[in-house]
Amino acid sequence: MDVVSEPSATGTAARPRPEAHRVRAEIDLAALRANVRALRERAAGTGAGLMAVVKADAYGHGMVPCARAARRAGADWLGTATPEEALALRAAGDRGRLLCWLWTPGGPWREAIEADVDVSASDPWALGEITAAARARGRTARVHLKADTGLGRGGCQPAGWEALTAAARAAEAEGTVKVTGVWSHFACADEPGHPSIAAQLAAFREALATAARAGLDPEVRHIANSPATLTLPEAHFDLVRTGVSVYGLSPSPEVGVPADFGLRPVMTLRARLALVKRVPAGHGVSYGHHYTTPGETTLALVPAGYADGVPRHASGGGPVLVAGKWRTVAGRVAMDQFVVDLGGDAAAEGDEAVLFGPGDAGEPTAEDWARAVGTIGYEIVTRIGARVPRVHLNAEA
Repeated sequence: MDVVSEPSATGTAARPRPEAHRVRAEIDLAALRANVRALRERAAGTGAGLMAVVKADAYGHGMVPCARAARRAGADWLGTATPEEALALRAAGDRGRLLCWLWTPGGPWREAIEADVDVSASDPWALGEITAAARARGRTARVHLKADTGLGRGGCQPAGWEALTAAARAAEAEGTVKVTGVWSHFACADEPGHPSIAAQLAAFREALATAARAGLDPEVRHIANSPATLTLPEAHFDLVRTGVSVYGLSPSPEVGVPADFGLRPVMTLRARLALVKRVPAGHGVSYGHHYTTPGETTLALVPAGYADGVPRHASGGGPVLVAGKWRTVAGRVAMDQFVVDLGGDAAAEGDEAVLFGPGDAGEPTAEDWARAVGTIGYEIVTRIGARVPRVHLNAEA
């Protein structure tokens, strides 16, 4: 079963057939399920459960269909950044264990507690708002305490950790809170052998010991992200949090390529040529004329641009498969379109251009785009815009 997900101004507009789309992102849910099973097997080898992270619209792949596919493949938990994401999953019918970690003061704590969402606290202000919301709702909040073991982003610094764990234990005694998790996040797990990895593991073990001394007995202890899941079994503890690897991308070239771990890229970005035309030598192409044709040639117009998530800094370098060959973007990427130079090759309006995919048919991958523009695969898939329909393939009924 295939499902097309795309925005509509009225909610009632007819959806074009997938083959008629200007540009579309095909999401292979069978590949996603296989990735989750492969990651789950790797985690099970150390006795850990698996969290599939579906934040940022499942890294641009479509949150609800991907969350359902991950659950069906055995994901024990789902993870989101924002409470709005978590509540949207609950509204869509998800009832499994679900962690949400990116909170600001005044957030929808009450709604999250009512929806049985596990929430995260890195500081006494958050724990205070959680306990107040729990009292107001007459329910016990499930809380994961986050320790900053060296990333320097979210999480409680070691100097404040003893006080935070003691306050959490007091809230447990009151019945407003149950500490279900203690967690942290690596800074450099995508750089195997980096000295910070061992330092953070030691700091995390010390944070766990401090929590135990405070009387806390969390259900899950977790620090492993995708790269740590793939390369650091000693970091698995009770739960691993897999994000980009769920979608078949490698966390970094240093860790390895997806096939090394039995993973397959889930997203394929396709477009249909909008125009094909012959132009003379010396013809300028796109804004600024940063590319001029070296001879008489054929230009093809790909109707996707930076409003769709094609990086503008891919101008002159982004790879795309057209007419059976790799081409590169000729000139500037515009808001809605870019051009490729076909040389002496033939193509026609409506022919397919594949920006990236698994690479099975010789097309570029998201990693190829990342290398071309000096970024990471995460950004390439996550930035695909909302006006690009997601066509979810191989959905289970």
